[in-house]
Amino acid sequence: MTNDLRYRVLTGPDDAEFCARVSDLLAAGYELHGSPALTFDGARVIVAQALVRPDAG
Repeated sequence: MTNDLRYRVLTGPDDAEFCARVSDLLAAGYELHGSPALTFDGARVIVAQALVRPDAG
């Protein structure tokens, strides 16, 4: 995973893998930026979460 970006937006199904991706970035120094966005694609919930790393750049 590239951690040299200051801003990231993760998207995907609302599942354990998505939560692990967010958790990995939080452990790498990113912070949540705003609330998650949720939608339903007819079969599953899709989530988007923005994260920022204040110490980058």
